[in-house]
Amino acid sequence: DKTDLVEPGIPAVFASSLSEVPRDRLSVAKWLVSRDNPLTARVIANRLWESLFGLGLVRSSEEFGAQGDLPSHPDLLDWLAVEFMDSGWDIKHMLKLIVTSATYCQSSKVTPSQLAADRDNQWLARGPRVRLSAESIRDQALFASGLLSNKMFGPSVNPPQPKLGLSAAFGGGIDWKTSEGEDRYRRGLYTTWRRSNPYPSMATFDAPNREVCILKRDRSNTPLQALVTLNDPQFVEASRALADDALFLGGSNDDQRIDYITNRLLSRPLTEAEKPVVKNSLADLTTWYKEHPDDAQAVISVGQSQPRHEDAVTLASWTMLTNQLMNLDEVLSK
Repeated sequence: DKTDLVEPGIPAVFASSLSEVPRDRLSVAKWLVSRDNPLTARVIANRLWESLFGLGLVRSSEEFGAQGDLPSHPDLLDWLAVEFMDSGWDIKHMLKLIVTSATYCQSSKVTPSQLAADRDNQWLARGPRVRLSAESIRDQALFASGLLSNKMFGPSVNPPQPKLGLSAAFGGGIDWKTSEGEDRYRRGLYTTWRRSNPYPSMATFDAPNREVCILKRDRSNTPLQALVTLNDPQFVEASRALADDALFLGGSNDDQRIDYITNRLLSRPLTEAEKPVVKNSLADLTTWYKEHPDDAQAVISVGQSQPRHEDAVTLASWTMLTNQLMNLDEVLSK
């Protein structure tokens, strides 16, 4: 039934904060990012800090209300919020600012006394050390191997994934047709996401399934994650591509090639204590694949990219060595 004429309006709780007329959605949007409302900038600055340090200046990054935690460094959070607004809400500027700070550039090594006094590094006496996000773990492996695509924007893509055998139960509608060419290697950001069938490797590394809104991801450590990084087709292909590069570009001997791989994965050469362990592993792998040439051929046949090295035993041995190194905690943690 027709009753009183209703004009555009906003919730009464906002009314005193909005002097602009008309009081509509555009006015609310302008208020959200106005200098008179620093909350939006504080929340975003805190989330950027959390993404780099693993812990926000406000630990309850999902709750800035009365039930949330107080900031550990309130003046710093205020300064970051103002800097964010002054920069024109430039996220890249803020990330660069934080990662070039003396606080971020500290060593992440921790002493027993530091661990006892500040287990979660809330007081920032050391650099951050947290496991990478699900998307970053895959992107990093592809980047180190030289396979990662720099292409930006456009529709979602379907990178390789294990066959899940669901067609018989649910029909062909959920079949995953793997993308071809460069689209196979695009950043995790562009991966097709289905709530009923999330991308397996990312789900294993705690990416939410998006059935409900998740304000803060969990960060777990399970054996299934190691099975993904050791066996998932994209990680095996990335290992082979990096091994192939090392054989062609890394130098003329094993030491130089190993250093090439570790510089790509760890940003450092191996120590004198580490080198014998890695070289012994390479010798064991070479012995195995000489005795099992079919296994060597299966390893180097994974994926779409074409290796340049023609000796299957050598390439398979270096591939699996690279795969081992790619699974070090130092690689999977920031």
